[in-house]
Amino acid sequence: MKIKFSILITTCWLFVVASIAQQPYYPDAVWQTKNPSELKLNKSFLDSAVSFAMNNDNKVERDLRISLLKSYAREPAYKIIGPTKPRGGPAGLIIKNGYIVAQWGDVERVDMTFSTTKSYLSTVAGLAIDNGLIKNVHDKAGQYVWDNSYEGVHNSSITWDHLLTQSSDWSGNLFGLNDWADRPPKEGGLDDWKNRKLNEPGSFYKYNDVRVNVLAYSLLQVWRKPLPVVLKEKIMDPIGASTTWRWYGYENSFVNMDGQMVQSVSGGGHHGGGIFISAMDHARFGLLFLRNGKWKNQQLISEKWVNAVQQPSKAFKSYGYLWWLNTNQEQIKGVSPSIYYAAGYGGNYIIIDKEHDMVIVTRWLDDAKLSDFMKLLVQANN
Repeated sequence: MKIKFSILITTCWLFVVASIAQQPYYPDAVWQTKNPSELKLNKSFLDSAVSFAMNNDNKVERDLRISLLKSYAREPAYKIIGPTKPRGGPAGLIIKNGYIVAQWGDVERVDMTFSTTKSYLSTVAGLAIDNGLIKNVHDKAGQYVWDNSYEGVHNSSITWDHLLTQSSDWSGNLFGLNDWADRPPKEGGLDDWKNRKLNEPGSFYKYNDVRVNVLAYSLLQVWRKPLPVVLKEKIMDPIGASTTWRWYGYENSFVNMDGQMVQSVSGGGHHGGGIFISAMDHARFGLLFLRNGKWKNQQLISEKWVNAVQQPSKAFKSYGYLWWLNTNQEQIKGVSPSIYYAAGYGGNYIIIDKEHDMVIVTRWLDDAKLSDFMKLLVQANN
């Protein structure tokens, strides 16, 4: 009997140890690192990927204010109305099975992150859905925002889904910025751009920061408190992000919210502003999505929303809810079509690779070299 009892105890202990070993790892204040060989990664290819990233700095100027003015000089009356910050050099992390297996550059440095902000904004929208503040993504935004933002036959038909997939073709002026002046077509001029024919919402994809800012403004009306506060309380604090990240709007984007002046934040840095953040904090955010919205024992954002952001939109198959998709392998060639990612001006990426249980964060990588960089990581997993 004693022998059988001993065997039972041993079996139970082994079961507990095995169960603990199978639990996914989440970092605490200090993020654990592991040798690539421990996770069956080819160190040679991993080192090559790191070296490749370090040696392929993006071509945008270190003074991002100058870079923006040059990049968008052809936009009518272009101006910078949000904060900017000189950028650092190439930096990034590679997370495998939750552990850091490689990093380069200054991963604690806070830099502008431009349109990577859009994926954070998408998350705030997802939280509004999860909390019942928005009943359905196919509801018309004008049902929730009843000022003049969605007046007119065209704008009144715009849904949250249209805003999240950048297919709304919202028409108007927000915080002194005209929608038609943001990345206008190469052909035509002012009169053509102002008087263009509007596309039916949901039928045509167009990357446009003014319309993304309309989404941010609309979500502010729904949450009725600053979106950075929502993000901090619901996401960034629970995942252990640092206190160094910031989310800015414009100098003229303050609105009256229940008697207090609150800044409506921007969804990118096209005119300055957006999220300023470190690569390390980006990595925590990426790991949350790799783990389907769960952090340790908390479901911070629903798995349903994490899956929703990965669905190709009708207007553009390579774009979901403010996340880029590799569905057709057009954006990142030669790697899994299940990869999805946040992307921002200047080579800022948070890449979610479910197939290999990896999160890849890069800062200031030459955009033209992204596919080559990712192919090295695929080889490191083979």
